[in-house]
Amino acid sequence: MTDHPASPAPTDRSPMTRRDVLAGSAGFLAAIAGLSALADPARAREVARPHIVYILADDLGHADVGFLGSDILTPNLDRLAADGARLRQFYTQPLCTPTRAALMTGRYPMRYGLQTGVIPSGASYGLDTAEVLLPQVLKQAGYRTALVGKWHLGHADRKFWPRQRGFDYFYGPLVGEIDHFRHEAHGVTDWYRDNDLLKEPGYDTELFGADAVRLIDGHDAAEPLYLYLAFTAPHTPYQAPEACLARYPGIEDPARKAYAAMISCMDDQIGRVIEALERKGMRENTLVIFHSDNGGTRSKMFAGESAVAGDLPPRNDPFREGKGTLYEGGTRVVALANWPGRIETGDAQGVMHVVDMLPTLASLAQADLSGTRTLDGLDVWQTLAAGQASPRDEMVYNIEPTQGALRLGKWKLYWQPVLPPRVELFDLEADPAETVNLAEAEPAKLAEMQARVVELARTMAPPLFYASALQSTLSAPLATPQDAVQAATQGAD
Repeated sequence: MTDHPASPAPTDRSPMTRRDVLAGSAGFLAAIAGLSALADPARAREVARPHIVYILADDLGHADVGFLGSDILTPNLDRLAADGARLRQFYTQPLCTPTRAALMTGRYPMRYGLQTGVIPSGASYGLDTAEVLLPQVLKQAGYRTALVGKWHLGHADRKFWPRQRGFDYFYGPLVGEIDHFRHEAHGVTDWYRDNDLLKEPGYDTELFGADAVRLIDGHDAAEPLYLYLAFTAPHTPYQAPEACLARYPGIEDPARKAYAAMISCMDDQIGRVIEALERKGMRENTLVIFHSDNGGTRSKMFAGESAVAGDLPPRNDPFREGKGTLYEGGTRVVALANWPGRIETGDAQGVMHVVDMLPTLASLAQADLSGTRTLDGLDVWQTLAAGQASPRDEMVYNIEPTQGALRLGKWKLYWQPVLPPRVELFDLEADPAETVNLAEAEPAKLAEMQARVVELARTMAPPLFYASALQSTLSAPLATPQDAVQAATQGAD
């Protein structure tokens, strides 16, 4: 493992808010004291490190929350958004596994072979154990670390599991898609507490919420907590309890009704987690971050292993396409950050990528990053908390053998060099919906960005997904005519 300095020097993490000014001189002086302590490394330890509750939704459409105009009911998220920062240019990878890997490592997935696809249920690979993960970094800084919810970074070998990767506690599934009531994938139970298989009844979203509340209720508030709450909602299959479905009597389409109900059920549990923090006296010193792992699913190619009839319900307005694509609808996600008195309310317009979360949170936690590999992430605390300009000029959407996308300032290149080739250049400031291709009109910018994509491609690790798929195909048993007849008969059933 090559160790390098991991990020820019930590920046001030206690911006003075409007609330401090209005509170009078006491609030003003307190804010100044906080700023001084954070600016002086020798005094940094005197400032309480925040608890961190990091909430991830699964395949949530950009437009499918109340605070962005949806008819889907999300009152708890709406309150967090109203009292915090709405992150309007927050980016992830276009699929589940790559985003979770980017969050955990602070590095683009092309660095370690997870840039293509997701880890299939039959695959044996996982996130490279040489990578130092966010929970390991925070644990070394004195945090209690817990994952409640979905992992999807390796399941076939225990060395890839959450408890072996820095989490003190784990509760939930290891793979990418499960039945939300039976907790099964392909008929096999995928539900764990720590390293132990668990069988219990209940709707997974409600179980996650209850377990997170139980964890907070039993936590010693004097010890900093990192709770990664990774919901499986609203990923397919679209399933929800009757009580949540009953909130949408006006929606006739079964898939959209269930999808909306899943989001509202998730919102209920988020509300219960916030209530638990308040009850425990932890809320004022807790940073809450919420976003989706990618855009909502618009193509059935990326809907997972569950059959979905009719039009897919997620909406990513005003952006193009959705999950699985490198367009904005697949990668620019609904996101917010909330920390009472520490984060300015309103829209934060600076560009941020999920890889930025590791160095940003590590800085807040006063954690040592000297053991990590070279990070792609930047400390974006001032962008997130105070609406300042982002330190990020370049952002890599993804680089893989068949396609790549890159952002430089306002310019975005999407390049598919394989046949049939496609090259598109967009001005995202003028055209965030990616409707006008400027590739022919801006040849110099196009050439510059294509050269950069090629430069990055020369450094990428081979996608593990391809090797796994090839191995599975080559090792599969011989298909016979009888097999074909049997498969056709089962399909008809």
